[in-house]
Amino acid sequence: MYDPILHIVLYEPEIPFNAGSVGRTCVAIGAKLWLVRPLGFQIDDRRLKRAGLDYWQYLVWEIVDNYPMLLERLGPRPMWFFSKRASRLYTEAAFQPGDALVFGSETRGLPPSLLEGQAERALRIPISQRVRSLNLTVSVGVAVYEALRQFRGLRSLQ
Repeated sequence: MYDPILHIVLYEPEIPFNAGSVGRTCVAIGAKLWLVRPLGFQIDDRRLKRAGLDYWQYLVWEIVDNYPMLLERLGPRPMWFFSKRASRLYTEAAFQPGDALVFGSETRGLPPSLLEGQAERALRIPISQRVRSLNLTVSVGVAVYEALRQFRGLRSLQ
């Protein structure tokens, strides 16, 4: 049975290149990628596979139809929600192996309904007021490598 170091959730992703690049990052660190429908692309989209290069064959991933199905499939595990509306910095979280890191769509982010009651688990990556947001792929990279740094998962990658 595969036991991923992290679970990376893309909630209603819209851009195939971003999902492909996040998939590549998941392969690089040993994480599982979750895609929550609706998707803004077809899963056989060549742009998705191109962004993941030839690593897509090694990706452990799953698509779920909705958020309740994601919760059912993930089971009880800590979840961290990344949003520019969160007040808590991502560096203040105490990540552990097996955690789920949840990211919203590129244009809408996570819906307020997912963030309700999650103030302690809602995290933001600080950015200048000159930009609206970071690219989804960049946000995932920042978050996963902070998580790995915290629980020394970086050593396992060498």
